[in-house]
Amino acid sequence: MSTIAHLLHTSGVDLSFQRPLYEHLHEHPELSGHEAETSATIAEELEKFDCEVISPIGGFGLVAVFRNGEGPSVLFRADFDGLPVKETTGVPFASTRLRPGPDGTMTGVMHACGHDMHVTALMGVCALLDARRDAWHGTFIALFQPSEENGAGANAMVSDGLVHRVPRPDVCFGQHVMPGRAGEVQTMSGPQFAATDSIRITIPGVSAHGSMPHKAVDPTFIAAMVVVRLQGLVGREVDPDDFAVVSVGTLRSGATNNIIPPSAELVLNCRYFSTATRRRVLTSIQRIVTAECVASDAPGEPTFEFFARGERINNDLEVFGQVRPTFDAVFGADSVDAQRTSVSEDFAFIPRAFGVPYLFWTVGCTPREQWDAAVKNNRLDTDVPVNHMSTFLPDYEPTVTATTQAGAAAVLSYLAK
Repeated sequence: MSTIAHLLHTSGVDLSFQRPLYEHLHEHPELSGHEAETSATIAEELEKFDCEVISPIGGFGLVAVFRNGEGPSVLFRADFDGLPVKETTGVPFASTRLRPGPDGTMTGVMHACGHDMHVTALMGVCALLDARRDAWHGTFIALFQPSEENGAGANAMVSDGLVHRVPRPDVCFGQHVMPGRAGEVQTMSGPQFAATDSIRITIPGVSAHGSMPHKAVDPTFIAAMVVVRLQGLVGREVDPDDFAVVSVGTLRSGATNNIIPPSAELVLNCRYFSTATRRRVLTSIQRIVTAECVASDAPGEPTFEFFARGERINNDLEVFGQVRPTFDAVFGADSVDAQRTSVSEDFAFIPRAFGVPYLFWTVGCTPREQWDAAVKNNRLDTDVPVNHMSTFLPDYEPTVTATTQAGAAAVLSYLAK
């Protein structure tokens, strides 16, 4: 067993605070950009440790800096916003919150993506490193990021002077709980998470009474034609050996039954691994929408608003080579190879801002019996809750142990004496 594995398995550090912290965070989620209570809770927890807290950065973001003499610097990031999802897990600490959603209507709010677990794990890493300063040297930077779900948080922290307000790290780390056998730590080098863009498209029309369609230019009809045409984009313009997704998330048009509206709105979500494919897909979307507007004699050009950009997660080979042997020593058979996935993250904006390499990994959080039965019966798509579902809830004990130990192991792989 490696020195780091021995330290983590015999540290003697009291981490009993993690469970009540996790349950509190889970019961009190907040939507992106509104995480005041969560940020305050994190700040209160950090008061237990010998660290410098720098806040706010980028809204409700916080950074805790642990200095322990000369040596490398390592940054570890956890996100902490929730989702507009009504929870149906039925656990005693389930969220019952209602808050105004992005469109103003009241919605349930839930930690349906595991960000409460991410914070709990990073706070455990802080506790371990604070208590065992004899085992490491250098600087540990714990970054708590808001607004990951809307793709704005990482860039907001960067825009608020992150790189000038905290020590420059030599390497950055992050992790995410995902469906999989609870406690398995999944790593890989190279592209792992897809890049993503969201696009809000406004299609102009000419309004008229529903009884006189000949006097209108119907934006709903144009939007419908765009939706149909977009379905052929990936199948006919993207190399079958490559990957892309174009999904229409919303289509809004009109407010009553007998008036053709003056405009329609489409919101798209696109994903890809290749920069060249991204360029082609975005160019094709603009071509298709513009052509349909011309075909229907729309009174003006459509408008395109790009938002919620997520960088591709592209793990550094050398960092992977440094960390993976430590994971193998700490987790044994539960240190496994990750698989490329089409989900997206904004984590990569942080190491990119510093100009340093990074490693981002996933940790399985599905009860093992449930996962193994679903695999055996070929029912993963139906029998395993996934992130953003109202029933998503990590299996606490194996997941919190794995995420805490993985975070500490990665950091110590650079800072251990």
